[in-house]
Amino acid sequence: MHYLWLLLCAVGLFLYAVWGSYFARNPLDNIPGPLRQHWCTGNLNQIFARYAWDFHKMLAERYGSVSKFYGLFGARELYVFDPKAMYHILVKDQDTFEVTPAFSATNKVLFGDGLLSTLGEHHRKQRKLLNPAFSISHVRNMVPAFLEVTNCLRDGIAAQVKHGPREINMLEWLNRTALELVGQGGLGYSFDCLKEGYVNPYSAAVKNLVPTVLKVSVARKFLPFLINVGTPNIRRFIVRIFPWKALKEICGIVDVMDEASMKVFEEKKRALSEGDDAVLHQVGEGKDIMSILLRANMDASAEDRLPDSELVAQMSTLIFTATHTTSGALCRTLLTLAHYQDAQDRLREEIQQAMAEFGELDYEALGNLSFLDAVCRETLRLYPPVATVTRTALNDIVLPFSRPIKGNDGTYMREVLVPKNTNVVVSILNSNQDPETWGDDALQWKPERWLSPLPQSVVDAEIPGVYSHLMTFIGGGRACIGFKFSELEMKIVLCKLVQTFKFTPTKEIDWTTQASSPNVKGSEDAKWQLPLRVEMISDCSVQC
Repeated sequence: MHYLWLLLCAVGLFLYAVWGSYFARNPLDNIPGPLRQHWCTGNLNQIFARYAWDFHKMLAERYGSVSKFYGLFGARELYVFDPKAMYHILVKDQDTFEVTPAFSATNKVLFGDGLLSTLGEHHRKQRKLLNPAFSISHVRNMVPAFLEVTNCLRDGIAAQVKHGPREINMLEWLNRTALELVGQGGLGYSFDCLKEGYVNPYSAAVKNLVPTVLKVSVARKFLPFLINVGTPNIRRFIVRIFPWKALKEICGIVDVMDEASMKVFEEKKRALSEGDDAVLHQVGEGKDIMSILLRANMDASAEDRLPDSELVAQMSTLIFTATHTTSGALCRTLLTLAHYQDAQDRLREEIQQAMAEFGELDYEALGNLSFLDAVCRETLRLYPPVATVTRTALNDIVLPFSRPIKGNDGTYMREVLVPKNTNVVVSILNSNQDPETWGDDALQWKPERWLSPLPQSVVDAEIPGVYSHLMTFIGGGRACIGFKFSELEMKIVLCKLVQTFKFTPTKEIDWTTQASSPNVKGSEDAKWQLPLRVEMISDCSVQC
């Protein structure tokens, strides 16, 4: 009988919460936005759809830089790309606008207690230990290893096209390369020899993780409640028997990633315990990020030291984020260059001239390739690998705007009270493409815009990103810690590929909105790919 009363009370509280969410007055009610699509999930299936480009474009064009949409059970949520609002959310008031519980819980399940899942002081403690490992001086030391990996990439592709042009799935090659780059530069470990026909289980797992997670986007909203139900073994048993294919696929992918991370971690710890000679015989000779991190952790004070479980989580987080986002950005850049042959030819000429003058390019020489830099910046502006980030207000807070918005009642608003527990979606995509900031050609891919002073509107907007007036790597205390690492990877890979091969499009490609994954338009989900026609235009030794 007691259980019946508890059940009735729980149902009553749930209905009361839903009733209040639907019908209680909310300060966001005056913010314009679309009608809810569904009584339960609101607009979530539109915001986080696999191909949500049209919906995000509609929000920007119809409602401007601040709008309202509906979440679960009528909850009002904000959609923002106003510069001043983003500054408050990500920088000034970042302690109030924390990452959403669903995001944190998802990353905890996927990677453990790493940078993407920890909050508040816990996150700051981890970042304090990690920051030195991503300094310019350490990134600079990775150039020789990166060049060695990209030579293997070049030779692997050259072996396929030495008898003539051929259509090649560049997503597979770039996924493998990005994994090997982060393996050697980040972990001091080699995952992949980059030979034709070799398939690394981790590379396949990374390629499929985000598209698979997108299949359960709305269900992730309930994860903060489910993650504490029972023991880890009980939760795993439930997942195994639950009849949901996507959930089982995610579980299998996580197992592959966890096994790889533990293997690398144990080898790294063993080498460090055996002394300098053992470290010097590892890939990267101890100059990789994880070796630096492990040494720093051993030297840290007791209160700053991280447990092994969190070090493994940092490793899993680093491997995945560096692999997926970099390969996605490289795929976008190659496809774009394939469509803009003049730009591809211009970039090739710049690279060849620099190679003729300096030979193999070092860190400084790469930084002096102005058109290569412009190509990277423009691609990361127009096609950010991550389209949005989400935050949740921990307390009631007033959010100001750069530009007044017209409310539903006809009045103009320069700020709004954001109630506690309100979710806010920050649109990286629409910030980077905002015509009021970037001009009438904001939706055009024009690398030339970076070769002369940017419009004053860009400077005046004061975009709070850490990279080139862009939100691509966001800003504040949770900005991408490895953006310099990623930028160097992109430049070295592009130099090697564009110098050696000509790329031409062959099929129409669709891209997922939330995590830049390419696929042939109309093809099956399981066949993520980027087919391009590849032709060798300069001779190279087919060996590695």
